[in-house]
This record gives sequence, C-alpha cells and structure tokens, in this order.
Amino acid sequence: MPSPPAAKRRLLVFEPDAEGHSLEWLEHLVAFVDSGTELIILAAAPLCEALGRALPAGARVRLLPLSRWERRLCLQRPLPIAAFARWWTMRRHLRRTGADTGFFLMLDLQSLPFALGLGMDGRRVSGILFRPSVHYGEIGPYSPGPAERRRDRRKELLYRRMLANPAVDRVLSLDPFFPDYARRQYRYGGKVDALPDPVHPPVATATTAEPVPEGRVSFLLFGYLAERKGPLAVLDALALLPPHIARRVAVRFAGKVDPGLRYAIDQRCRALETTQPRLWLRVDDRRLGSGELAALVNESDVVLAPYQRFVGSSGVLLWAARAGRPVLAQEFGLIGKLTRDNRLGVAVDSGDSEELAREIVRMVECGPETFIDHAAAGRFVAAQTPQRFASLVLSV
Repeated sequence: MPSPPAAKRRLLVFEPDAEGHSLEWLEHLVAFVDSGTELIILAAAPLCEALGRALPAGARVRLLPLSRWERRLCLQRPLPIAAFARWWTMRRHLRRTGADTGFFLMLDLQSLPFALGLGMDGRRVSGILFRPSVHYGEIGPYSPGPAERRRDRRKELLYRRMLANPAVDRVLSLDPFFPDYARRQYRYGGKVDALPDPVHPPVATATTAEPVPEGRVSFLLFGYLAERKGPLAVLDALALLPPHIARRVAVRFAGKVDPGLRYAIDQRCRALETTQPRLWLRVDDRRLGSGELAALVNESDVVLAPYQRFVGSSGVLLWAARAGRPVLAQEFGLIGKLTRDNRLGVAVDSGDSEELAREIVRMVECGPETFIDHAAAGRFVAAQTPQRFASLVLSV
C-alpha cells in the first residue's frame, strides 16, 4: 500500500508594515517554500495584494490580510503599545489558523512582551532581529553617548529575558557578529543564529533621470531620505569642497524626502547654488522603482551611505557591491564593520562634515576604483542570496 502523505507543517509569517523590505522578503519566502510546508502570510493588505498578483500556480501559500483595525493597532504609537498589539495579533491568528509555528518578520519590538514572559498558548515563535547594538564595542569604534548607553542597557535586559522565554524558539540576526556575542553573554544565547540580508535579485534597468554631465565623478544617495541617512551632512560637506573639486563632482539624491527634512534640504541646496556654482546637484524627490534604482546605481561612481550612527545594516551596501561601486559610509556599527571587512569602500565619521568633504576630495583625486576590492565585494554579495535567506527562515 502507498504510504500516507507526509503531514504538512504550517508556518504563520506576520508583518503589519507594508514599507521597507517587507514585500521583497515575503516574495523570497513564497518563491522557495517547499512542498512539506504550508506558508500562511498574515500581513498588511497592500502586501497581500501584491503577493497575490505574482503568486505561482499551485503554491502552498495562504494570504491573510490584516483587518484595518488590526493593522492600526499594530502600527500605533507609542511603540510599546504596538509591541503588545502585535503579540496579541500573532497569538490570535496562531489559534485561528492552527499553525504550528509563528514567525515575526521583525522581532525587535517583540522583545518587550516576550521579556515579560508572555507566551503563545503553547506554540513557539521565531523572528528576525534587525538592530542589536549591545556588541558594538567589540566590532569597531564605539563611544556611546548617554542615550546610547541607556538604549544598550535596556536591550541587554530585554534580550536576556526574551531568550529565556520558552515560547521563543529561534532569533535570526541580520547582524552576523551578534550570535557569537549572544552565546557568550546569555544563558539561552544558543537560540540566536545569523541570517543573511538578501541581495535584491537583478532587475532590468530603466532610467528617466537627467544624466550626469561627462567628466564628473558622480555620487549617489538613494532611498527614503530621512535625517539618519545623512543628506544634511553631505550637503554641509559639499559646501566645504575646494572650487576645483566641486567642478568635477556630481551629486544626486534619489528617493522620497522626509517631509520634516524637506525645508532644511531646500535651504542648503539654494545656498550651494551661490557658494558652489560649479557643483552639479540634483534632488529627485520621489519613490523609485527597482529598475530605475538599478540604473542609477550602475551609472554612479560612488554610492553614499553616510548614516548618522545608524544601528543595523543597509541594503545600500548590497546594491553598491553588486554593481561594483565603492561606498562612502559611516564607520559606526555594523555598516562600518562590513565596509571595512569586505573592502567595500571608505568608512568615516559621517557626522563630521569636514571629514566627509576630505574623503570626497580624495575619491575624486585618486579615482573611485581605488577604494573597492571587487573580488571581496563579489564574495560578500555571493553569500547573501535570497535562497539562503528563505531557507533559514522557512526552517524555523
């Protein structure tokens, strides 16, 4: 007699936020889910709609859009209230779907309810930890201010207690250096494993942006242009360039500008029209498609990542490394560590506009190609595949 079919495992993946990497990462999970797993995606309605349009025929995937009130609860402020709302929503839908395991696409917020010992009615959950910073003193220059010390003490307590919660099965860290620290520092640190930040799959390029004039070294800052991305620091650095360098530089900001930052950016851009008339500067204040973004990265000479003491990694490094473009990045934290270790470009104190200006001058004078090791950058990208990302998440 034929053997009975193997029991299907049900994995419930939860993501209420439609911004950022969510759609791309869920697409990876859908693409690589195996026949032994039923994947249930509980997510914001826009994410479910986008996934539904591209769902492969016969895929063992169920899409469960969050109701408006559920999503509103999970995205509210202050963040501790959103954390408890997400815990409650996951627990509710684990019961309703009969899923064996739950997975938070972003676990950072959930450290609070799990640190307080809240469970999941006997089921176990895992998730992705985006922004550990408690180990930064071990991986590079780190002189925390009072607020950063308080933040790290708070995280130490939450991580220790969250990992001790029996409902928490695995924590996948986008910071590859945190798992070793967790195993040394926490009794249950063995629950923490490294997860590659997946490189965006190659896309057909398509650009409508104004081309950079020939003979200039082009610098590109892209993504959602919030203050932490460093646009103001870059503009302040441009004001310090010697005129003979400014005439050889082209700078493009490409991405939606944070409304709270628009006035400050406009003021600095207008000032540069007077103080640096030979500089080529453009701000494309709009959301970019992946094809246009790929074209802009390929057409640039240097990719800017001058984050302002940002905790965590950034897909900017992967976009630049795949295109073979050096980065000018912050030296702080994981971004600085990855830039140095993989020889992706230059890591500087990006809060110091004079230092940023000096490095821009050096990159113009020496040539951008001298600041990247193409072989090392290629190895860095090769280790960050969507398939590896999906297989680790789907194996929880």
